[in-house]
Amino acid sequence: MVKKQSVKRVSLDDVVADTMAGDLESRELPLNPSVFKVVFLITCLLLLVGAWRVFDLTVLQHGFLSQVAEANVNEEVPIIAPRGIITDKFGTPLVKNVPIFSVFLNVSEMVRSGEENKVVAALQNILGMQPSDFYSLLAKANLESNNGVVIARDITRDQSIAIQGLGLNSLQIENDYKRDYISQAFSTFIGYVGYSANDNELKGRAGLEEYYNGILQGVNGASVIYHNALGEPQGTAEINPKPGQELQTTIDGPFQQFLYQDMQMRLNQMGKVAGLALAINPQNGQILSMISFPTYDANNLGPALTDSNHPLFDRVVSGVYSPGSTIKPVMAAAGLKEGVITTSTEIFSPGYLLLPNPYDPSHPTKFLDWQYQGWVNVFSAIAKSCDVFFYEVGGGYENQPGLGISKILEYWKLFGLGKPTGIDLSGEASGNLPNPTAFAQTHGHPWLVGDTYNVSIGQGGLLVTPLQLVDAISAIADGGKVYVPHLNLNGTPKEILNLTYLEPQFSLVRQGMTDTVEQPYGTAYVLHALPIETAGKSGSAQTDQNKKTNALYIGYAPVKNPQIVMLILVENATEGTLNAVPIFKDAMQWYYLNRLASGTSG
Repeated sequence: MVKKQSVKRVSLDDVVADTMAGDLESRELPLNPSVFKVVFLITCLLLLVGAWRVFDLTVLQHGFLSQVAEANVNEEVPIIAPRGIITDKFGTPLVKNVPIFSVFLNVSEMVRSGEENKVVAALQNILGMQPSDFYSLLAKANLESNNGVVIARDITRDQSIAIQGLGLNSLQIENDYKRDYISQAFSTFIGYVGYSANDNELKGRAGLEEYYNGILQGVNGASVIYHNALGEPQGTAEINPKPGQELQTTIDGPFQQFLYQDMQMRLNQMGKVAGLALAINPQNGQILSMISFPTYDANNLGPALTDSNHPLFDRVVSGVYSPGSTIKPVMAAAGLKEGVITTSTEIFSPGYLLLPNPYDPSHPTKFLDWQYQGWVNVFSAIAKSCDVFFYEVGGGYENQPGLGISKILEYWKLFGLGKPTGIDLSGEASGNLPNPTAFAQTHGHPWLVGDTYNVSIGQGGLLVTPLQLVDAISAIADGGKVYVPHLNLNGTPKEILNLTYLEPQFSLVRQGMTDTVEQPYGTAYVLHALPIETAGKSGSAQTDQNKKTNALYIGYAPVKNPQIVMLILVENATEGTLNAVPIFKDAMQWYYLNRLASGTSG
């Protein structure tokens, strides 16, 4: 009988171990010292990274992380700060804060309470907000700085009751405010506000609302409900809001209302829609009235966004215009100062000026005057608005020397043309002064004397802003000092121009501007019937390749102590005398009776 032998099973690990034992023993080698250096460097690097991370979390981000931790533990409901009121110079409010209800979402509470689906359903059923709009709103919100998101403003009382009745912890109805603008007459400079989803704040979007947003906005408060680690309420505390500051403007409210209504009526009678009015006190730069037509309803911006006449465009601040003949007082002052003309200089205007053509003497270039003028001097040339006189003052003709374009540009810059005035509103335009070098590059021929003729009567490439034009005439009217136009009554007047050394010339120009009103041949003779002595200059500026004409009139009163300089401009009209002067007359009549005569203009 064969005896069965037992077999011992050998594992693969044993076989490998026994087989390789000799080799492993024979191959043991000491580690290279460089390995320890690498390990040491890596260890040091890890320690440095760790130390920096601890410093970053405990020091650099301590405030932020504390806010995040506090927001996760505590429930904070904003208390909206009332926005500062804007008033006219007499303290009459031009805008109000109307109490409303708004819906706020506490995002962390929504997540903690698992109310997301209920919130989405509530907003859709009660407010008509689609889920996609809700999530889009959350995506735009800056949740790092503010856990509360404004979902809807100015909801109805029924909507408020319906949301509160759901008893959701993350949806709160809070007291809020909206702006109520009392009249479209003030829209041009007040502007409007808009809601920012990034920081859940109402902010100014145009006009004074934008420029002075920092003082108008105020600081929101908060109602804080403290929770323990289990999320159980432990108490409440309130941080009172800080209301925005009041902004008192330089605007004469009643005067602004009158001028707005009168100009609107006359524009309607003419079948026109666009224009502007600007009135400034030349003694300090305070803006008394400022209107851009068409205006808009700041309480309902929808129609203005699609209006082809661009009512949201502020023509006073951002518009640029050919000044037409209203530039002639500046040209006269420059001509007198440079000795190009004197009070004895007389120029004959048959209604045109013929400039010889060196290439074809039989075909001279004709530069038209607006009518036959006869012999004129500097006084009657201003009063009659004689184009031929100022053609020759600017570009010269035969024996009559002219300023030339370089000297003209020098004086325009002295009067502040071509650069912003610094008004306390955003979006101010600079205008445009002709550049002979750029002109030659664009047109393929050098600047010619005929081009100088055109800009000398306020045409061609000369474009100014209404603010610049009023400042230039203010310098002439009030002896040479000009202040930055401003709307903040508490602002300190800042001198922007000092042309007092031109007072001898200004006094002569003022006589011509007075004759514009007082002499029967003056283009604004209709104003002589006013109960106050005024002076001014009318103008008509060709636009749109001579297809349209803007009508302008700028004047001031009283003549011997100017307290108001006013510009009226009607777009796409005809002559300044026919369109702009009547508006000026109505406004000056009102201002005299209600302010100058009664002593209440200050």
